[in-house]
Amino acid sequence: MTVFAPAKLNFSLQILGKREDGFHELKTLMVPVAGLCDRLEINPSESFELETGNAEVGPVETNLVTRALRLFEQSTGRRCSYRIKLEKHIPSGAGLGGGSSDAAAVLRALNEVEKAGLGNAELEEMAALLGSDVPFFLRDSPCWCRGRGEVLEETSLASQEVVLLKPAFSVNTVDAYRRWAESTDLAGVFYGPQQVDDLQMINDLERPAFARFPFLAELKMWLLDRRGVKGAMMSGSGATVFAILEKGVRATELVGDARKELDPKLWWWAGSTSASIRKD
Repeated sequence: MTVFAPAKLNFSLQILGKREDGFHELKTLMVPVAGLCDRLEINPSESFELETGNAEVGPVETNLVTRALRLFEQSTGRRCSYRIKLEKHIPSGAGLGGGSSDAAAVLRALNEVEKAGLGNAELEEMAALLGSDVPFFLRDSPCWCRGRGEVLEETSLASQEVVLLKPAFSVNTVDAYRRWAESTDLAGVFYGPQQVDDLQMINDLERPAFARFPFLAELKMWLLDRRGVKGAMMSGSGATVFAILEKGVRATELVGDARKELDPKLWWWAGSTSASIRKD
Protein backbone atom coordinates (compact mmCIF):
# COMPACT_ATOMS: atom_id res chain seq x y z
CA MET A 1 0.00 0.00 0.00
CA THR A 2 1.13 3.53 -0.73
CA VAL A 3 -0.40 6.37 1.30
CA PHE A 4 0.06 10.12 1.17
CA ALA A 5 0.32 12.28 4.30
CA PRO A 6 -0.70 15.91 3.58
CA ALA A 7 0.69 19.05 5.15
CA LYS A 8 -1.48 21.54 7.03
CA LEU A 9 -1.66 25.26 7.53
CA ASN A 10 -2.92 27.09 10.60
CA PHE A 11 -5.22 29.83 9.37
CA SER A 12 -5.72 30.88 12.99
CA LEU A 13 -3.88 29.94 16.19
CA GLN A 14 -4.90 31.47 19.50
CA ILE A 15 -3.41 30.50 22.86
CA LEU A 16 -6.02 30.83 25.59
CA GLY A 17 -3.75 30.06 28.53
CA LYS A 18 -1.65 27.42 30.27
CA ARG A 19 -3.35 24.21 31.35
CA GLU A 20 -2.78 22.29 34.58
CA ASP A 21 -1.31 19.39 32.59
CA GLY A 22 1.46 21.65 31.27
CA PHE A 23 0.02 22.04 27.78
CA HIS A 24 -1.51 25.23 26.39
CA GLU A 25 -5.23 25.66 25.78
CA LEU A 26 -5.66 26.29 22.06
CA LYS A 27 -8.19 27.41 19.52
CA THR A 28 -6.77 26.86 16.05
CA LEU A 29 -8.15 26.47 12.55
CA MET A 30 -6.16 23.85 10.65
CA VAL A 31 -6.54 23.23 6.94
CA PRO A 32 -5.10 20.37 4.82
CA VAL A 33 -2.87 21.34 1.91
CA ALA A 34 -3.45 19.48 -1.35
CA GLY A 35 -0.41 18.36 -3.26
CA LEU A 36 2.19 18.88 -0.51
CA CYS A 37 2.41 15.38 0.91
CA ASP A 38 4.87 12.90 2.33
CA ARG A 39 4.71 9.49 0.63
CA LEU A 40 4.78 6.23 2.59
CA GLU A 41 5.19 2.82 0.97
CA ILE A 42 4.10 0.01 3.29
CA ASN A 43 5.03 -3.59 2.44
CA PRO A 44 5.07 -6.88 4.38
CA SER A 45 8.43 -7.80 5.90
CA GLU A 46 9.92 -10.26 8.38
CA SER A 47 10.23 -7.45 10.93
CA PHE A 48 9.50 -3.74 11.16
CA GLU A 49 11.85 -1.51 9.19
CA LEU A 50 11.72 2.23 8.55
CA GLU A 51 13.60 3.55 5.55
CA THR A 52 13.97 7.32 5.47
CA GLY A 53 16.67 7.91 2.87
CA ASN A 54 18.45 11.18 3.50
CA ALA A 55 15.50 12.85 5.20
CA GLU A 56 16.19 14.66 8.48
CA VAL A 57 13.78 12.74 10.71
CA GLY A 58 15.87 11.92 13.76
CA PRO A 59 16.43 8.46 15.29
CA VAL A 60 14.22 5.72 13.88
CA GLU A 61 12.86 4.59 17.25
CA THR A 62 11.67 8.08 18.20
CA ASN A 63 10.24 8.94 14.78
CA LEU A 64 6.46 9.37 14.82
CA VAL A 65 6.07 6.67 12.17
CA THR A 66 7.73 4.14 14.47
CA ARG A 67 5.84 5.39 17.51
CA ALA A 68 2.53 5.10 15.63
CA LEU A 69 3.25 1.51 14.60
CA ARG A 70 4.36 0.52 18.12
CA LEU A 71 1.25 2.11 19.63
CA PHE A 72 -0.96 0.28 17.13
CA GLU A 73 0.74 -3.00 18.08
CA GLN A 74 0.28 -2.29 21.78
CA SER A 75 -3.37 -1.26 21.40
CA THR A 76 -4.44 -4.14 19.15
CA GLY A 77 -2.13 -6.93 20.31
CA ARG A 78 -0.98 -7.46 16.70
CA ARG A 79 2.60 -7.78 15.53
CA CYS A 80 3.04 -5.41 12.60
CA SER A 81 5.95 -6.64 10.48
CA TYR A 82 6.14 -4.08 7.70
CA ARG A 83 8.84 -2.23 5.84
CA ILE A 84 7.86 1.42 5.60
CA LYS A 85 9.66 3.68 3.15
CA LEU A 86 9.11 7.30 4.09
CA GLU A 87 9.66 9.82 1.30
CA LYS A 88 9.68 13.30 2.81
CA HIS A 89 8.41 16.30 0.88
CA ILE A 90 7.13 18.32 3.84
CA PRO A 91 10.10 20.04 5.50
CA SER A 92 10.75 19.40 9.19
CA GLY A 93 10.50 22.17 11.76
CA ALA A 94 8.25 24.10 9.41
CA GLY A 95 4.92 24.34 11.25
CA LEU A 96 3.32 22.19 8.54
CA GLY A 97 2.65 19.07 10.61
CA GLY A 98 4.64 16.60 8.51
CA GLY A 99 5.56 14.22 11.33
CA SER A 100 2.04 14.26 12.77
CA SER A 101 0.55 13.60 9.34
CA ASP A 102 2.93 10.67 8.81
CA ALA A 103 1.81 9.15 12.12
CA ALA A 104 -1.89 9.50 11.26
CA ALA A 105 -1.30 7.96 7.82
CA VAL A 106 0.39 4.95 9.44
CA LEU A 107 -2.50 4.44 11.90
CA ARG A 108 -5.01 4.55 9.06
CA ALA A 109 -3.00 2.22 6.86
CA LEU A 110 -2.36 -0.36 9.57
CA ASN A 111 -6.03 -0.37 10.54
CA GLU A 112 -6.84 -1.21 6.92
CA VAL A 113 -4.13 -3.76 6.08
CA GLU A 114 -4.49 -5.51 9.44
CA LYS A 115 -8.30 -5.44 9.13
CA ALA A 116 -8.42 -4.31 12.76
CA GLY A 117 -11.80 -2.63 12.35
CA LEU A 118 -11.03 0.33 14.60
CA GLY A 119 -13.51 3.19 14.33
CA ASN A 120 -12.65 6.86 13.94
CA ALA A 121 -13.09 7.56 17.65
CA GLU A 122 -10.68 4.76 18.59
CA LEU A 123 -8.10 5.92 16.05
CA GLU A 124 -8.35 9.52 17.22
CA GLU A 125 -7.94 8.47 20.85
CA MET A 126 -4.80 6.59 19.84
CA ALA A 127 -3.60 9.52 17.74
CA ALA A 128 -3.92 11.95 20.66
CA LEU A 129 -1.35 9.88 22.57
CA LEU A 130 1.18 10.57 19.80
CA GLY A 131 0.78 14.36 19.58
CA SER A 132 -1.67 17.23 19.67
CA ASP A 133 -1.88 17.61 15.87
CA VAL A 134 -2.15 13.92 14.98
CA PRO A 135 -5.96 13.51 15.41
CA PHE A 136 -6.58 16.31 12.90
CA PHE A 137 -4.90 14.32 10.14
CA LEU A 138 -7.42 11.52 10.57
CA ARG A 139 -10.09 13.92 9.31
CA ASP A 140 -10.45 14.85 5.65
CA SER A 141 -11.62 18.37 6.36
CA PRO A 142 -10.59 21.73 7.75
CA CYS A 143 -11.17 21.68 11.51
CA TRP A 144 -11.36 23.98 14.46
CA CYS A 145 -9.14 22.28 17.03
CA ARG A 146 -9.49 23.05 20.72
CA GLY A 147 -8.14 21.76 24.01
CA ARG A 148 -4.49 21.02 23.33
CA GLY A 149 -5.55 20.35 19.73
CA GLU A 150 -7.35 17.04 20.12
CA VAL A 151 -10.96 18.34 20.33
CA LEU A 152 -12.04 18.61 16.69
CA GLU A 153 -14.93 20.35 14.97
CA GLU A 154 -15.09 20.01 11.20
CA THR A 155 -15.86 23.13 9.23
CA SER A 156 -16.31 24.14 5.60
CA LEU A 157 -13.91 26.56 3.93
CA ALA A 158 -13.42 27.70 0.39
CA SER A 159 -10.17 26.57 -1.21
CA GLN A 160 -7.43 29.21 -1.18
CA GLU A 161 -4.44 29.69 -3.46
CA VAL A 162 -1.33 29.83 -1.29
CA VAL A 163 2.43 30.13 -1.52
CA LEU A 164 4.64 28.78 1.27
CA LEU A 165 8.13 30.10 2.03
CA LYS A 166 10.59 28.67 4.56
CA PRO A 167 14.21 29.62 5.32
CA ALA A 168 16.84 26.95 5.94
CA PHE A 169 16.46 27.11 9.74
CA SER A 170 13.69 25.55 11.82
CA VAL A 171 11.76 26.68 14.88
CA ASN A 172 11.56 24.49 17.98
CA THR A 173 7.87 24.14 18.86
CA VAL A 174 8.42 23.52 22.58
CA ASP A 175 10.66 26.58 22.84
CA ALA A 176 8.11 28.79 21.04
CA TYR A 177 5.34 27.80 23.43
CA ARG A 178 7.63 28.15 26.45
CA ARG A 179 8.49 31.76 25.55
CA TRP A 180 4.96 32.77 24.47
CA ALA A 181 3.82 34.41 27.73
CA GLU A 182 6.88 36.69 28.01
CA SER A 183 7.25 37.55 24.32
CA THR A 184 6.90 41.11 23.10
CA ASP A 185 6.30 42.85 19.78
CA LEU A 186 9.04 43.77 17.34
CA ALA A 187 8.84 47.37 16.18
CA GLY A 188 7.11 47.81 12.83
CA VAL A 189 5.67 44.28 12.70
CA PHE A 190 1.92 43.72 12.40
CA TYR A 191 0.60 40.95 14.67
CA GLY A 192 -3.11 41.74 14.67
CA PRO A 193 -6.01 39.91 13.00
CA GLN A 194 -6.20 39.90 9.20
CA GLN A 195 -9.57 39.63 7.48
CA VAL A 196 -9.25 37.48 4.36
CA ASP A 197 -12.65 36.76 2.78
CA ASP A 198 -14.54 34.96 5.58
CA LEU A 199 -11.35 34.15 7.51
CA GLN A 200 -9.90 36.10 10.41
CA MET A 201 -6.25 35.10 10.54
CA ILE A 202 -4.02 35.49 13.61
CA ASN A 203 -1.17 33.49 15.13
CA ASP A 204 -0.18 34.04 18.76
CA LEU A 205 3.07 32.15 18.26
CA GLU A 206 4.41 34.80 15.91
CA ARG A 207 5.63 36.91 18.83
CA PRO A 208 8.01 34.32 20.35
CA ALA A 209 9.08 33.01 16.94
CA PHE A 210 9.74 36.48 15.49
CA ALA A 211 11.62 37.57 18.61
CA ARG A 212 13.96 34.60 18.19
CA PHE A 213 14.10 34.75 14.38
CA PRO A 214 13.49 38.34 13.13
CA PHE A 215 13.86 37.18 9.52
CA LEU A 216 10.44 35.51 9.79
CA ALA A 217 8.91 38.87 10.69
CA GLU A 218 10.72 40.45 7.74
CA LEU A 219 9.38 37.73 5.44
CA LYS A 220 5.80 38.22 6.64
CA MET A 221 5.91 41.99 6.26
CA TRP A 222 7.51 41.67 2.82
CA LEU A 223 4.66 39.41 1.71
CA LEU A 224 1.99 41.73 3.12
CA ASP A 225 3.48 44.55 1.05
CA ARG A 226 3.22 42.61 -2.21
CA ARG A 227 0.47 43.28 -4.73
CA GLY A 228 -1.95 40.35 -5.02
CA VAL A 229 -1.38 39.07 -1.48
CA LYS A 230 -4.64 38.96 0.48
CA GLY A 231 -2.98 37.96 3.75
CA ALA A 232 0.27 36.53 5.11
CA MET A 233 1.06 34.76 8.35
CA MET A 234 3.32 32.19 9.95
CA SER A 235 1.92 28.65 10.15
CA GLY A 236 1.95 26.93 13.53
CA SER A 237 5.19 27.57 15.39
CA GLY A 238 7.06 28.23 12.09
CA ALA A 239 9.35 28.44 10.30
CA THR A 240 7.01 28.54 7.27
CA VAL A 241 5.35 31.83 6.37
CA PHE A 242 2.49 31.59 3.87
CA ALA A 243 0.57 34.04 1.75
CA ILE A 244 -2.98 33.75 0.46
CA LEU A 245 -3.06 34.99 -3.11
CA GLU A 246 -5.64 36.70 -5.25
CA LYS A 247 -6.67 34.85 -8.39
CA GLY A 248 -4.29 35.31 -11.28
CA VAL A 249 -1.22 36.07 -9.18
CA ARG A 250 1.82 34.16 -10.48
CA ALA A 251 3.37 32.45 -7.47
CA THR A 252 6.62 31.78 -9.31
CA GLU A 253 7.19 35.51 -9.80
CA LEU A 254 6.52 36.14 -6.11
CA VAL A 255 8.96 33.41 -5.11
CA GLY A 256 11.56 34.68 -7.53
CA ASP A 257 11.37 38.16 -6.05
CA ALA A 258 11.54 36.77 -2.48
CA ARG A 259 14.66 34.78 -3.31
CA LYS A 260 16.23 37.78 -5.01
CA GLU A 261 15.41 40.33 -2.32
CA LEU A 262 15.44 38.25 0.88
CA ASP A 263 17.09 34.83 0.71
CA PRO A 264 18.21 32.89 -2.40
CA LYS A 265 17.87 29.58 -0.54
CA LEU A 266 14.23 29.87 0.49
CA TRP A 267 12.28 26.60 0.20
CA TRP A 268 8.91 27.18 -1.43
CA TRP A 269 5.71 25.48 -2.50
CA ALA A 270 2.65 26.87 -4.27
CA GLY A 271 -0.81 25.36 -4.69
CA SER A 272 -4.19 25.29 -2.99
CA THR A 273 -5.69 24.28 0.32
CA SER A 274 -8.01 21.30 0.12
CA ALA A 275 -9.45 18.46 2.15
CA SER A 276 -8.34 15.63 -0.14
CA ILE A 277 -6.07 12.78 0.95
CA ARG A 278 -4.88 10.54 -1.89
CA LYS A 279 -4.23 6.81 -1.74
CA ASP A 280 -3.28 4.31 -4.48
